[in-house]
Amino acid sequence: MQPFPMPIIVGSPRSGTTLLRFLLDSHPELAIPPETGFLLLGKELTSGPNLCERFFQAITNYPSEAPGWADYHLPADVFQVELQRIQPFTLADGFRTFYRMYATQHNKTRWGDKTPSYCSHLQFLQKLLPEARFVHVIRDGRDVAVSLRKRWFSPGYDIDTQAWFWQTNVTEARRQGRHCRHYTEVRYEDLINDTEQTIRQICSFIELDFHSNMLLYHEHTPHRLREHLARVRIDGSVIVSQEERFAQQAATTLPPDASRIGQWKIQLTTEDIHRFETVAGDTLRDCGYELYAK
Repeated sequence: MQPFPMPIIVGSPRSGTTLLRFLLDSHPELAIPPETGFLLLGKELTSGPNLCERFFQAITNYPSEAPGWADYHLPADVFQVELQRIQPFTLADGFRTFYRMYATQHNKTRWGDKTPSYCSHLQFLQKLLPEARFVHVIRDGRDVAVSLRKRWFSPGYDIDTQAWFWQTNVTEARRQGRHCRHYTEVRYEDLINDTEQTIRQICSFIELDFHSNMLLYHEHTPHRLREHLARVRIDGSVIVSQEERFAQQAATTLPPDASRIGQWKIQLTTEDIHRFETVAGDTLRDCGYELYAK
């Protein structure tokens, strides 16, 4: 049976990928889990003896320093049994089994993924899962810097680091997207200012009928965010608490808020803006954003 088109949402962190996740996840047919990251294990796992068992161990213990399997609330033993039923076992079908089980848990028949870090791996993921439909969310990099600088997962507070990080993610996703069969871009600002029309276009791209529930995503988000548990290292130290994870996504529990657009004009200094644009100005222009007028 040919798999349904699978939306994979990517974008530089704090670009609105979580907002789009919950917009799509509010559809009665489509489930999108918390960030995975483990699809990249497909680069490391090779054919050979005990591939199914090695796959199971790798997925359920990913990432090795602080496994995130608990976020999905799937019984590992049941997942293992389902994997063993795949004959012959393939990595693609192993991953599909995870997504199918997650969707079934939420009484849905289709699935997708939202992992910003996949920006640099679109061509690999297309080869791994040919049903992939990549949706690249692009947000004004200066607003991204405002949102990302103080987060626990930020690459650094320095504005030059922020500019380089945003530019690298955006340009690499766009470069690889040009070589993918199914790739589209959506601006965060359009998701906020023209939500229904933008979502309708994405639904068409992933061959999913639009449903009005999607516009009420914020009513479902508080429940869905409870999936996100604390991230704890193997030694027991806490990287980020459940409360902190909820707080970093709290904006998704509210309707689209246009005041979140252009915050860089208020919260960045003139020097910060100049330095950001010195590093990433060409990319800002290429994405349709005007540079600071001064």
